[in-house]
Amino acid sequence: MQPLTNPVKDYAWGSRTDIAALTGRPIPSPGPEAEMWFGTHPAGPSLLAGDGRSLADVVGADPLGQLGPETVARHGERLPYLMKLIAVAQPLSLQVHPSAEQAADGHARGVYGDPWPKPELVCALTPFSALAGFRSPGQATMLLGRLGVPALKDVVSLLEAGALLDALHALLDRGAAIEQAVWAASAVHHPDYDLVVRLARRYPGDPACLAPLLLQRHELAPGQALFLGAGVLHCYLQGFGVEIMGSSDNVVRAGLTAKPVDVAELLRVTDPAAEPLPVEACDGVYATPSPEFRLRRVAVDGDVRLDGGLPRILLCVEGAVRADALDLRAGESVFVPAAHPPVTLGGHGLVFSAEPGPAGRPAE
Repeated sequence: MQPLTNPVKDYAWGSRTDIAALTGRPIPSPGPEAEMWFGTHPAGPSLLAGDGRSLADVVGADPLGQLGPETVARHGERLPYLMKLIAVAQPLSLQVHPSAEQAADGHARGVYGDPWPKPELVCALTPFSALAGFRSPGQATMLLGRLGVPALKDVVSLLEAGALLDALHALLDRGAAIEQAVWAASAVHHPDYDLVVRLARRYPGDPACLAPLLLQRHELAPGQALFLGAGVLHCYLQGFGVEIMGSSDNVVRAGLTAKPVDVAELLRVTDPAAEPLPVEACDGVYATPSPEFRLRRVAVDGDVRLDGGLPRILLCVEGAVRADALDLRAGESVFVPAAHPPVTLGGHGLVFSAEPGPAGRPAE
């Protein structure tokens, strides 16, 4: 087993308290801290705390020993998952992730940096808010139509006809109507309209500010989780959690960001019928359709045994836990290679275990 040091991403929407507090550093942090990455993705691989080697290099030098024959046979000589701490102080971009086939095709065309899909699961550590998946056409029609903005009448008509993607396309092309729509939303006291106004203050003139009227709102309590497969349009709003995903950084954005947007590609890969999946833990395991990953939440109070044979990353988020002879405090993590014997966790605390998903599931 190898203790890890992990990179922190300073995206503008990040918190200056959540990750710093969990890892025992001064609060507030000097700048926003949005994500801490645990894995081997080339955009931010973990390092071994002892000698500073990249976990990606360690896996590459001994894939069978580090990953195990089953993982190599199913996913190749790479760690198939990426775990993160995600600290959302401001809303993320309106975004979607491609399927396995779309990722492979887009990578070959130079559209995507990774040839793999990015299904993801977020498990809340604090109350966590998100927009994900389309509302019913009737509900979206009511919310958008209530604004009474003439320039949005064609969008409302498309919603009434059930043409969700066409309605989204038309909405994202209505920059000139946004000021009037936001003014109308500010006159209605309702959480969805309040969110429109909040987004418009941060991204004035961006038609994606009206996305809350088209998308479902999700509120997660600590311990609850939400799975997003390929094609699910979404936007995380606020909260702190543990996220696990396929080891890919393929993101297509349509707005609510200073980063590049690609509306045409987003419309191509968005599936209006794709639904976010609330996931409850069963014996601590958050089961999803993804073959790339499985997340396990382990409440340690005494000894708990984890089977060997899988490449795991263990992250302590609460208390003090012993993994075999290695002590972990909150914010500390360790990589357990597949060749390592079963691990015994002891002490008192809360640990998340990232591991490959079970066999027999197609890629999202």
